[in-house]
Amino acid sequence: MTSRRTPDAQTQVTFSGDERILDNGAKLQLIKCKPRLNHLLRSRCRIAFVVISILAMLVVVRSGISASRGYALVATQNQTLQLEQENERLKVEIAKLKSPIRIKQIAQDELGMDVPNKMYFSHEY
Repeated sequence: MTSRRTPDAQTQVTFSGDERILDNGAKLQLIKCKPRLNHLLRSRCRIAFVVISILAMLVVVRSGISASRGYALVATQNQTLQLEQENERLKVEIAKLKSPIRIKQIAQDELGMDVPNKMYFSHEY
């Protein structure tokens, strides 16, 4: 229990739990109020939290999509490089197969053809 003198009146006030007792014996009942919640502020904070959460999720999803597209691009570039190398190899093989010396060799060895000694051309149409 604590005591205190009020400055405006020479009355002594005694505090006891939830009651105040004055010198003259009158009891004052203290009413405890619930703290008022600012519902508007609370709802605005909720809305801000939801908006920020949605934006964060969009950023994460977008970066995931960008990463997967990057991987697909790298795979396509690797495939392009392999196809270009295969194309060059095939061009070299075609050049070897078109070689006149190779064709002459096949004609003589496998087909039994021979180059004639004399050639005659006719100009008939």
